[in-house]
Amino acid sequence: MSPARWLKHLAASHWMTRRRFDRAACAAIERAVGEVEARHAGEIRVAIETALDLPDLYFGVTARQRALAVFGMLGVWDTANNNGVLLYVLMADHDVEIIADRGIAARVPPEEWAAICRHIETDFRAGRHGEGLADGVRAVGEVLSRHFPYDGGDRDELRNAPVLL
Repeated sequence: MSPARWLKHLAASHWMTRRRFDRAACAAIERAVGEVEARHAGEIRVAIETALDLPDLYFGVTARQRALAVFGMLGVWDTANNNGVLLYVLMADHDVEIIADRGIAARVPPEEWAAICRHIETDFRAGRHGEGLADGVRAVGEVLSRHFPYDGGDRDELRNAPVLL
């Protein structure tokens, strides 16, 4: 593991993450989740993590591996139609990952999710953290609308508010 990655994670501050994702940004992200979930039968959860813990750094856990763990930890997999999607941000690595439950993953190619992630990362580099993540939620919502159109019987199974880990 590179010493540069260790330094980035050890120097990362929760204060900086909360500054980039303040109350207004989190409210905008939550509104975006609620708006798009009204148009499809999928469930979206957003998790923002400042940095990895020392054991994860020692064992070289990637952002993708951590996103998979958070997917389980937040119960995104526990939806009636296996249609949950996690949008995960690891601030220290400047990395965005999307993890889709098996009901969605079978229908959406990984390249489509990767394109959304790269777009969000571009917004982050431009300093558009809250807006960029809300736009990313809308892009995920568009994908879900194509594959899981609203059927009238959907219920909100996961919290819409982003979680800051």
